[in-house]
This record gives sequence, C-alpha cells and structure tokens, in this order.
Amino acid sequence: MVIAEKGKAAMFEDDDDRLESARMLAEGGNRSAGAEAYRSIAVDGGVGEDVRLEAARGLAEVDDRAAVEAYQSIAVDSGVGEDVRLEAARGLAEVDDRAAVEAYRTIAVDSGVSEDVRLEAARGLAEVS
Repeated sequence: MVIAEKGKAAMFEDDDDRLESARMLAEGGNRSAGAEAYRSIAVDGGVGEDVRLEAARGLAEVDDRAAVEAYQSIAVDSGVGEDVRLEAARGLAEVDDRAAVEAYRTIAVDSGVSEDVRLEAARGLAEVS
C-alpha cells in the first residue's frame, strides 16, 4: 500500500502500519491528513475488521462527522464479525443518534447474526430512539 502526502510516498507493510501512520499524522498536527488516513482505513473492506474499528475510533477523536461514515460502513457490513459490527454501532451512537438507529436496526434484523447480538442491537436501538 502506498499513501502520498505532499509529494511524499510511504510504503506500508501491513494494516497496523497504516493505522500507526494515521495516528502519527493526527497527533503530529496534521489533523485533516490524519482524519483522511483514518477514514480510508475504516471504510476499506480489505482491511482487518479490528483495524477498521480502531481507525473509526481514531477518526471520532479527530472528526465526529467523518466518523459517522466510518462507523456505518463497519456496522452494516455483513462480512464483518457481529461483535465488531455491534461495537461500531455503539461508537456511532456516541457521535450520531440517527445514524446509530439505522445501524442498530440493520444488525437487529440480520438473520445471520446471533440471537444475543440481535438482542443487544435491539437494546441499543431502544436507547437511541
């Protein structure tokens, strides 16, 4: 993976390196570049789900509005583990109740999700509705 910033290209060995680079950008004073790096990781379906969730959390610390898209992309992705989807919906509830309603509802009616997780999603839905 190559990411360019102001004419500089950076090669990353793995997703954790991308995440660390996003963190360094955000904490190093370039919040907008850090936010974009976090966002690109969080919405990338080819990245490990735990790394995607961590990127969404990092993005929420930098830009709440941008975190909505990131959390939503994880919460409604049926290819992501159900516990990670639920955690993304919870993170979403911290930044946008309306978007959290959609995410919780999606999980609660997903027959591919365990009964326990569907029940937790229904509880989350009741809390944000």
